[in-house]
Amino acid sequence: MTADDDAVWRYAAEHSLTIVSKDADFHERSFLLGHPPKVALLRSSHVAITEFEADAEASFLALG
Repeated sequence: MTADDDAVWRYAAEHSLTIVSKDADFHERSFLLGHPPKVALLRSSHVAITEFEADAEASFLALG
C-alpha cells in the first residue's frame, strides 16, 4: 500500500499516531504545520534498519 505524504500526515494526525521516517520531508513538514502528528527521524539508524529488513531470520530490532 502506498500513500502520498499529505494522506499519511492527515491519517497520523486523525489517529494520534507518530510518523517515523528516514526522510527529511516529514521533518520539514512538522516545522511548517506543527503537530499533531509528531515526527521521529531515524537517519542515524538507517543502516541498522536496512540490514534488519534484509535479514530473513530477524524478527525484532531494538534501537537505542
